[in-house]
Amino acid sequence: MTTSQVKQQTRILVQAAAAACEDKKGEDTRILELDPIDAGLSDFFLVTSATNDRQAIAIADEIEHRLKKVFGATPNSVEGRRQGEWILLDYVDFVVHVFLVERRAFYDIERLRKSARPLTPAEFDAELKAALAEKTRAVRKKSAVAVKPKKAAAKKAVSARKTAPAKKSVAKKSVAKKAPAKKAAVKKAPAKKKAAKKAPVKRASAQK
Repeated sequence: MTTSQVKQQTRILVQAAAAACEDKKGEDTRILELDPIDAGLSDFFLVTSATNDRQAIAIADEIEHRLKKVFGATPNSVEGRRQGEWILLDYVDFVVHVFLVERRAFYDIERLRKSARPLTPAEFDAELKAALAEKTRAVRKKSAVAVKPKKAAAKKAVSARKTAPAKKSVAKKSVAKKAPAKKAAVKKAPAKKKAAKKAPVKRASAQK
């Protein structure tokens, strides 16, 4: 896959993970689109909050289960699941952070990533849909351009087929007209042979 296709796939995974957070009542869910220079290997951080450790574990489990079931994606590593205060799921191209509310306020990961662009799940979803729609339009436009030469070639082939019988009929007519001339030449040949037979008779009368 190309770089743009990989990033598009990553966006779809992040969107699914954010939906899992929403379904499990995660609070103040944010998606940070990281600056390429500051990001390292990851493109996005998904950050959400839980009111207690049991909810934090439930959110992390739902994200992991959903991404594996729907997309076959599994995290490269998982940290903090036992304590449930800060659970980190590393999917390489994006990282999920599930915090207890007080821990999130203490570490303030959004402040540490000042260069990142924060998005709500709804904003992120709208951008993803717009990108997919643009990609669909580009593909349709490309296929339409490719179809035009094919249609032109098909029209030429049809016109060539229509003109072909006319050429054949002209050729047949010309052959038919020339045929009688050849037959006439054949009939005249015997007349010359008869003239050749009479010549010796004239010579004999001259000798007498």
